[in-house]
Amino acid sequence: MIRSDALAPLRERNFRWYAASRLVNMAGGTMASVALAFAVLEVSDSPSALGTVLAAISIPMVVFLLAGGVVADRFGRTLVIQASNVVAGLSQLAIAVLVLSGHARIWQLVVLAALIGTASALSFPALASVMPQLVPREQLQQANVLMSMMRGALTVIGPSVAGILVVTVGPGWALVVDGVSYLGAALLLLPVHIPRRERGTETPGMLAELREGWTVFRGTTWLWVVVASFAVLNAIHSGAITTLGPVLAKQSDIGERGWGLILSAEAIGLLLMTFVMIRVRLERPLLWGMLGVGLLGAPMLMLGLYPQTLAVMAVALLAGAGVEVFNLGWNLAMQENVPDEMLSRAYSYDALGSFVAIPVGQLLFGPLGAAFGIQRVILVGGIAYVGIALLTLASRSVRTLPRASGISTTSAPAPAGP
Repeated sequence: MIRSDALAPLRERNFRWYAASRLVNMAGGTMASVALAFAVLEVSDSPSALGTVLAAISIPMVVFLLAGGVVADRFGRTLVIQASNVVAGLSQLAIAVLVLSGHARIWQLVVLAALIGTASALSFPALASVMPQLVPREQLQQANVLMSMMRGALTVIGPSVAGILVVTVGPGWALVVDGVSYLGAALLLLPVHIPRRERGTETPGMLAELREGWTVFRGTTWLWVVVASFAVLNAIHSGAITTLGPVLAKQSDIGERGWGLILSAEAIGLLLMTFVMIRVRLERPLLWGMLGVGLLGAPMLMLGLYPQTLAVMAVALLAGAGVEVFNLGWNLAMQENVPDEMLSRAYSYDALGSFVAIPVGQLLFGPLGAAFGIQRVILVGGIAYVGIALLTLASRSVRTLPRASGISTTSAPAPAGP
């Protein structure tokens, strides 16, 4: 791709405003995961308490994801994103006030985290499926890469800034930034105008629309195989990295600031890979995607074997590059092979299957770490993660799925071969 082609999506007015909205939202979000983790550990130093708060976000996401897909296809994707941003922003600001005032209790954080999780569940299918409505089909790879490039640039500095804020003024201020960013993102979506999809005179019920989405999901082999794999992969990652990672960092020489640097290193890897993907057409998107995501197990292996900041940063850099290849490959596979009128629902089934076991990982890994040792549990998790990612490629439909640039998205995709 030449430079003008790489930046072509920015000539689309809707994409520019959407990108600005996501830029503001992600600027706060890159600090939120670090800040929330250490905010909880400030209230209670128990790994199980942290797992409970994180599960309070992910459980509503599992419960309401399918509804989110139907709502996005029925009421409009940008409207759903705006409303969800307002709810999540106010909830995050409430958490920040509790933390800064010193009155935070775990049960309060659980309730507010559940509101954030519900808002995220309703907005996730809309966020994932809106891109084909913002840019022409031939610009999908460039548009997805530009969004990843923005995300990568922000997450390079966000976790490190959050780590510094946690050490200097406490985690509450990073949560304030995230809450304000949600509200700002909702305002920036106001100029985005996407024509509402024509619907028949008789609007089908929610169950009927869910059945339509399920038909596409179960009939597309590469789709359900990868989702089934990620049901386990995400549980491992959420347990080993999101739950036990900050605990190990606090107990070792890594510390809060070092943990922020590790997350920033992963973001640097993602960002560097976007510069490759903006110019190179990604063929066989799921083959390279699953090989790439397997690298996400490397930081777990290093944390289990040699928990030192520089060593973990080095493998996190590779992991970030691999994650970008998978994210791009998966979005292209979905956006090019699933009809637009079904895309939000397909993404909702994707997210439901991928996220369903995350609360299990968050709730299970804390007690496992306490019983068998945090380092040992993270190491075993890393071994399992790499093995499952590679095993997914045993499916021919995953290995051989090509780019579908010549196939119309107005009809249902043909089921992939076994």
